[in-house]
Amino acid sequence: MALTLAGCVETTTVPSAPAAAPVSRATGPGLTVADFNRIVARVEPVAERECRTRTQGANCDFKIVVETDPRAPSNAWQSQDKSGRPVLTFTSALLKDVQNDDELAFIMGHEAAHHISGHIARTQQTAMTGALLGGVLIAAIGGDANAVSSAQDIGATVGARRYSKDYELEADKLGTVISYYSGYDPLRGAAYFTRIPDPGDRFLGSHPPNGQRIETVRRTMAKL
Repeated sequence: MALTLAGCVETTTVPSAPAAAPVSRATGPGLTVADFNRIVARVEPVAERECRTRTQGANCDFKIVVETDPRAPSNAWQSQDKSGRPVLTFTSALLKDVQNDDELAFIMGHEAAHHISGHIARTQQTAMTGALLGGVLIAAIGGDANAVSSAQDIGATVGARRYSKDYELEADKLGTVISYYSGYDPLRGAAYFTRIPDPGDRFLGSHPPNGQRIETVRRTMAKL
């Protein structure tokens, strides 16, 4: 999927009922900025509530924005600004690609889930560990400075990718919870995966197979 980490956790306490009845659009494709703002108004409070419930000391004040650069490809990502505030960014191309409210709400929940689960920090930690181990191993067998530097780069890449598929599935799981309790249909939202290229189960790939992601949503919904 085009969702990338700039980055879930197991379901803990579950609210007693969805925030409201689904408000799905019947047709598509494409949503407007007004649609985006309307969905943000429903998803953001739920994401912030889940963040406060599931974390300790994390900044749960989400900033959710549209990247309007027409050259930017269809994408969404989670990052943090200089103050540590979580930022969820969606390109205008992505708004044109989604076919209904449920798809955008699910993607929004997915990106919020990356922050709630601390995936950026966890990815940085495994990257640092990989770089350290790679450099130490090459240095131990007599590699020169260039060889050590190259090994550190490779180790960082391997470390960063080691758990990336698991993180995506965790974000799909928590994203299902967030979008559901925002009043949307995650199963309908996950139909987005049926229209994008399937990355398959590549070694050190950044994303799991689309079918596995859809099944994760189905299993989570069965519990809800």
